[in-house]
Amino acid sequence: MKRHVVAFLSLALAASAFAQNSPTINDTARFLAGLPVTGPLERLTQDAAWIDHSTRMNAAWKKKEYFQIGPISAWMTLHAPEYYRSSRPVYYMFSGPDFLYADIFFPNADTYILAGLEPVGQVPDLSRQSTETLHGDLSTLRGSMKTILDTHYFITKDMKAELARSNLGGTLPILYVFLARLDCTVLSTTYINKPAEGVKITFSRSGGSTQTLYYFKTDLSGGKSAFLTWCASHGPGLSLLKAASYLMHTEGFNGVRNFLLDRSLVIVQDDSGIPLRAFPKGWKVDCFGRYVPHAEMFGKYHQPDLAAIYAKDPPPPELGFAFGYHWQIERGLLMLATRR
Repeated sequence: MKRHVVAFLSLALAASAFAQNSPTINDTARFLAGLPVTGPLERLTQDAAWIDHSTRMNAAWKKKEYFQIGPISAWMTLHAPEYYRSSRPVYYMFSGPDFLYADIFFPNADTYILAGLEPVGQVPDLSRQSTETLHGDLSTLRGSMKTILDTHYFITKDMKAELARSNLGGTLPILYVFLARLDCTVLSTTYINKPAEGVKITFSRSGGSTQTLYYFKTDLSGGKSAFLTWCASHGPGLSLLKAASYLMHTEGFNGVRNFLLDRSLVIVQDDSGIPLRAFPKGWKVDCFGRYVPHAEMFGKYHQPDLAAIYAKDPPPPELGFAFGYHWQIERGLLMLATRR
């Protein structure tokens, strides 16, 4: 019996030592984001490849703050302050790992619910990876985030191709980067499998209360689903749709479209989200920027009723930031739909 007790204590001490020698989740997030860390990962920040990674991430983020984060925050403060300050849950369908824009538009939400087809993925103990492996993984991570940092949306197939070649697979490492760069402290990460395969991340900001971020890998096509029922249990929320491939212009995605119309207090979107014709009475849809239809891949989703609004009474010509599939500032379109 004593021998078993000694063995148990030895295992417990070994596990404790392993935990103490492993980086915290928050340090892992900061390391991936190219930000200074302490603990087991600190020595790796002296490596030339990480220094290069940090330099590139700093430059990309500075550009992002200037062209997107600052202007969008100012726009929301001016045009939708009650939603910008709201703690209501955020629903961001077809988001992939894009926590960045959910936070820019709605920074005070108590809960963020993101959904896409990309796998959750994992982040291994980076302090135990070889230097060569880390070099490759950091480069691949930057590659997977290139379009959203350079413009403002992910190209899903490119992101999948990049992350498939890395130990930092799936959405989790990208979520960590955004959380760290937005000055959030990651407190815990839990894998979940209901109502779909996903991850729950709790985090906080300086002087703020704990907030929760969910990401689910789920197919949003079809009608009602267990996932949408679970979302509805969180109550009326704030919704964001961006670069959504015009999927809700078709009946194949009537379930998620109806959910958003039923459970949203506000919907911020570009023209690739819910078509103007689908908003029922009781909704007020204000348009900002310019409507420039896509003549290529999405040309068939041209909206004559939206074009007519601009022909009759053109809204202000520019948003001050790019939005949707257009990367040019002068072509950005934002629709602010609110319940009357």
